[in-house]
Amino acid sequence: MIQECWTYACNFIMDRSMEGTQKKVLVGMSGGIDSTATCLMLKEQGYDIVGLTMWVWGDEPVEARRLAESMGIEHHVADEREAFRQIIVQNFIDEYRQGRTPNPCVMCNPLFKFRILTEWADRLGCAYIATGHYTRLEERNGKIYIVAGDDDKKDQSYFLWRLGQDVLRRCIFPLGEYTKLKVRDYLRDKGYTLKADEGESMEVCFIQGDYRDFLRQHCPEIDAEVGKGWFVNSEGVKLGEHKGFPYYTIGQRKGLEIALGKPAYVLKINPQKNTVMLGDAEQLRTRYMLVEQEQLTDEAEVMGSDSLTVRIRYRSRPIPCSLRRLDDGRLLVHFHEEASAIAPGQSAVFYIGRRVVGGSFIASQRGIGMYVDN
Repeated sequence: MIQECWTYACNFIMDRSMEGTQKKVLVGMSGGIDSTATCLMLKEQGYDIVGLTMWVWGDEPVEARRLAESMGIEHHVADEREAFRQIIVQNFIDEYRQGRTPNPCVMCNPLFKFRILTEWADRLGCAYIATGHYTRLEERNGKIYIVAGDDDKKDQSYFLWRLGQDVLRRCIFPLGEYTKLKVRDYLRDKGYTLKADEGESMEVCFIQGDYRDFLRQHCPEIDAEVGKGWFVNSEGVKLGEHKGFPYYTIGQRKGLEIALGKPAYVLKINPQKNTVMLGDAEQLRTRYMLVEQEQLTDEAEVMGSDSLTVRIRYRSRPIPCSLRRLDDGRLLVHFHEEASAIAPGQSAVFYIGRRVVGGSFIASQRGIGMYVDN
């Protein structure tokens, strides 16, 4: 029998440890709208707040320090610029060099952001860690699950599927039950009007503009290494030259710089041959995909669920699906409705209702026809 769950993360934490002693929580402070609201909300709830700002890119984060002073909370800066370049930025570049489409936030959360938060929390004597992610937590049968935030436009559950149970048990996500508009209103009510009216932050913190320019700037050898290649059709017939496979993504239509007399989309990328296959929108559609390196909270529940859905990219709609384990360890995902533009390297995140029950990386689809036929 499924145990009754605690829906909201704040209530979940407070119910566990409200014994009259003040609780200490480390908040990841970017200096933006969401982390500022997170600090204020938790302070109101009786937590002892310590702010940590990770300096990973760009100028020194003076805004976060100023905000911490205005709130009267302890604040630290972790200079992680070199490590961030070596771990997250290099992975981003390497994925494109392998013909895959990376999602740096999915890599950053377990390997970098929450790892550093946990390490600093231990160092500073903080029992919990908190961030401004728009997501919630829920406990079922002794396991902690990420749950989609109430604001569908801001929900960030997709990016957190790789966090382990040990990290999730220490997390607080106060914004899960808020919309972005309500968060802005909250900040205005608290006197942070200028902060409330700020624009949105970038989804990829280290990229301004086109990722192709970023690749050339931070991997200047990429053009000589890859060189120009050929656009081909599904029969392998050459259609014209392209600039090099790292500059294209599955499903791309704009910026191809080739005239075929009809709309063309990127269907497949072959880094070994430096070819980019083009076709029409119908050829992008599929009922199956291969995924790998999965992380499932309760595999028996996921494999046996008749209400499983999957999101194949951030903000994509959940698609009903079922899974089958292959002999090589990968999973074959059967979509119950057509999906489109399956991009290796992106995350496939599995849900039952609004609860994240696991995730995986979309694998190369080479040879998938053999499994489908069987």
